[in-house]
Amino acid sequence: MKLTKEEQEIYDGQKGETLAKIMRTVVEFGDIFDAKRLVPTTHGSHFVTSFGLGLLKPIYRINEEIISAGIKTKEPFTMDPRPIDYKNVKCGLLNKLIFSKIMYSKQKFYEEQLQKLGLRDKDSFTCTSYLKEVGNTPKEGDILGWAESSAVVYANSVLGARCNRNSGVLDLFYAILGKVPEFGFLTDEGRKADYIVEINTTKLPEAQILGSAIGMKVMEDVPYVVGLDKFLGTNLNDEVKAYLKDFGAATASNGSVGLFHIENLTPEAVKLGRMLIKDSAKKYVITDETLEEVYKSYPILWKNKQAKPKLCFIGCPHLTLSQLNDWTEKIVSNLEKNNLKKIKVRTILTTSPQVAKIFAETENYKKLIATGVKISSICPLMYTNNPLAGKKEIITSSNKLRTYSSSRYFKDDDIIKIITGGKQNENI
Repeated sequence: MKLTKEEQEIYDGQKGETLAKIMRTVVEFGDIFDAKRLVPTTHGSHFVTSFGLGLLKPIYRINEEIISAGIKTKEPFTMDPRPIDYKNVKCGLLNKLIFSKIMYSKQKFYEEQLQKLGLRDKDSFTCTSYLKEVGNTPKEGDILGWAESSAVVYANSVLGARCNRNSGVLDLFYAILGKVPEFGFLTDEGRKADYIVEINTTKLPEAQILGSAIGMKVMEDVPYVVGLDKFLGTNLNDEVKAYLKDFGAATASNGSVGLFHIENLTPEAVKLGRMLIKDSAKKYVITDETLEEVYKSYPILWKNKQAKPKLCFIGCPHLTLSQLNDWTEKIVSNLEKNNLKKIKVRTILTTSPQVAKIFAETENYKKLIATGVKISSICPLMYTNNPLAGKKEIITSSNKLRTYSSSRYFKDDDIIKIITGGKQNENI
């Protein structure tokens, strides 16, 4: 890799050994992918490692060395959600002891480190940092050094920014240097599509299942999706962005997709059209039958497959304001239809602290809370990804949460029926 004079000085240790270690790590990582140079980031960072696991001792040592050297990130950063919220997501005494004393025993200490490193503020914990309410929103063409698969795929695809799928700690190093290795999705060639995915369904597919089908098929490749615009239209409004948020998260977690193009809709597809498709691109056709097969293939990991659900998580990634309103209206109207006032399954809707604050000022918030539903800014994945929670019968409409935990996935309409006492899915 060819370095500038300033970069070489940092690499050689002329600005301190700690900064040299950071630069050498980034350069060596870029060398693996044949990056020829480092390029400046043009927007603030978002970090993936938000949880103070007791086992992450190397990360705390690295942070402490950086802090002791007086080094901070060039711009304030946001983080993925916290793993615990005892107020809104209550757990038993044993769970609480395991969370606070064993699993996330370093949470308070870690957050103190993050503040010293450049954390934007105490409410900067969400996986949807790109939402306008949160404000960490890149522009088309911005160069990023983010980690968090669902945020990266959204920034790349829906916003047209440029970011590789990075790992935790690398995001910190990039934010300190303000530079990233240039390869992959940062290049024009790296953003071209390896697959043409043709949507041949009779109605708008469930975002989570469509994303799952595409992710499992193309894996880390770039899909160019044809035919989805006939259902979504050609305007990137809030509703469409919310759909693509969930779709993208499923492609990223059920596969390793970091970028997708939707014909006539996403920025680069609108600008360049099928010029984005490689000559060697493969084709994948999705029908109603394809999606149903994918849905039925999901394993049920509960010990008792016939058990009734004890907890429901909705919002992984975090819900948008429009999604909160939509879920509220569905929950309230279905309870009324079933002559009920309270939900039948303990339900948590998760969203960013900023969106939660705005929603709390609305009439819909009062209606929703009256049904017994709780609002939280927790990370459902980190809450459920442990042996005790794994024994609980948890349901979700998130394919990402299903993938990384023992939670059982249901389509949105089935989730509504289950939690509001309607006719439940025949398999539960």
